[in-house]
Amino acid sequence: MSPVVEQPAKARLITDAPHPRTVSVTLRYDDADPPALRIVFPPELSLDREQGEVVWTFARDLLASGLRQPSGDGDVRVWPCGRAQTVMEFHAPDGVAVVQFDSAPLRRFLESSYALVPAGQERPGSEERPGAYDRPGSEERPGAYDRPGAEVQSEPSGLLHRS
Repeated sequence: MSPVVEQPAKARLITDAPHPRTVSVTLRYDDADPPALRIVFPPELSLDREQGEVVWTFARDLLASGLRQPSGDGDVRVWPCGRAQTVMEFHAPDGVAVVQFDSAPLRRFLESSYALVPAGQERPGSEERPGAYDRPGSEERPGAYDRPGAEVQSEPSGLLHRS
């Protein structure tokens, strides 16, 4: 089993409701898949709740860049919101989810992931990418990427705010 960094975090779902909804998520990095990180959302955010957790997988470099400047042009986009918060936007055919995080836990998570695999030391393609998240009942949003910094394209997500 490869080393894994897992860190809980709070996320605020941004919708047209008067107050954002706060949910607990898990930030996950596995050195068996060094260019990628995962954000695990609870099952109640899935359009198909029977599928379990919703897992978005995207490039670690995208998060690192998005903490400093607007980044991403595919299914996942990340940008700083002031000095202390970061926004992530998840695009799927059924809609878009906008989620706000405090930036400090994201930075700590990245630092922990870099302790496992330093930036620039990722080995894309040298190891087989796991086909599914290793928690029973989870629903991973698989993607494909072929270089560090490439955004992992996700399949439609259950984590959506309908337009």
